[in-house]
Amino acid sequence: MNHFELQNGELACEGAPLTAIAKAVGTPVYVYSTATLVRHYQVFTGAFRAHPNLGEPLVAYAVKANSNLSVLKTLGDLGAGADTVSEGEIRRALAAGIPPERIVFSGVGKTAREIAFALKVGVAEINVESEPEMLMVAGVAAQLGMRATIAIRVNPNVSAGGHAKIATGKAVDKFGVSFAEAARLYANASNNAALNPVGVACHIGSQITDLAPMREAFTKMRGLVEQLRVEGLKVERLDLGGGLGVPYFHMPDPPGVKDYAAMIAEVLGDLKVQLAFEPGRLIAANAGVLLARVLHIHERPEGRRFAVLDAAMNDLVRPAMYDAYHDIRPVKPREGEPLLYDVVGPVCETGDTFTRERLLPPLEAGDLVAFMSAGAYGASMSSEYNTRPLVPEVLVKGGNFAVVRPRPSYDEMLAREPLAEWLGSH
Repeated sequence: MNHFELQNGELACEGAPLTAIAKAVGTPVYVYSTATLVRHYQVFTGAFRAHPNLGEPLVAYAVKANSNLSVLKTLGDLGAGADTVSEGEIRRALAAGIPPERIVFSGVGKTAREIAFALKVGVAEINVESEPEMLMVAGVAAQLGMRATIAIRVNPNVSAGGHAKIATGKAVDKFGVSFAEAARLYANASNNAALNPVGVACHIGSQITDLAPMREAFTKMRGLVEQLRVEGLKVERLDLGGGLGVPYFHMPDPPGVKDYAAMIAEVLGDLKVQLAFEPGRLIAANAGVLLARVLHIHERPEGRRFAVLDAAMNDLVRPAMYDAYHDIRPVKPREGEPLLYDVVGPVCETGDTFTRERLLPPLEAGDLVAFMSAGAYGASMSSEYNTRPLVPEVLVKGGNFAVVRPRPSYDEMLAREPLAEWLGSH
């Protein structure tokens, strides 16, 4: 359930009509449902409470999916932690009130400055992704007179399907260390006074719609934990990442969270480790839509029909980058036979195409359309390409809505770029 439903003939988010939001804020605009965010988080955590042998996991929401402060605050107030991949994301999580002991710092290219910041604020752990990075963490910690709590991220060399650009668990991918390296690095970290290794981590990709590769990866991770313990090393945590797919509208439903939790309980239930999870898309995707307006319908004599929108690839890049599918719904559906449309934006690139030959209800200039399942990797990946202002974001709760990221003015955009002193002034 995503709380975007027709009410009195038009699409609404919870109790707020999307036409009212468009009138107040303009388009394009991202709209998020508080009820959906809450429900998705509670369904996820509830699935694990059904397996007491798994203990109380850390559910660290993947900030990169949707980093809006109000979204983070909504989830943090429910008990969510944060999976972060930059100093900026750590700062966002802290600003949203998420305590540092619930923040995980991941990513393959952390800088010394970012590591120092993470150590000073006291994040729960730094997920180390290579031997050079581990040595850097140790060096920074030693300079600060601190001991860094780390987990070693392992690449389990498991193919999880999905788009190649969001697969992270194969040997050719840049993430993590091999199993051949993991035990040695963990032992070395245990003998380093500046490091406190507490566990191992993995993440094999995003939008995974089959539990089999996850089972394979988690079984391998169990074997690693057991191997480390046989060698007399302490392993308290096992971070299993995220990646469970969400039900985008064009595809069969992926496995449910209950099946996911049951599989994990079967594979790891007696391992006696604290588990950590990093869901992002699963929580946020179906909690948001991108609302856009039809500028005009361009029909060519040869039969091609273009619906030109005021939203573009800089506002929602997933179709151009990942060939991603988003269900497109008219906010006020018209009667009549569906027609084939190429739905495109105004950016001067052929890649600024959201879909080709999509059957949609009849559209006219001025109509509002909603890109469904756009709450994850929509606004967070948007840009000001073509000097187009960033899309505003709106959070809905019941019948109320609030602008939680305003659309910048052109003056604000230009003011961020001072001219070189020898060029004078604006």
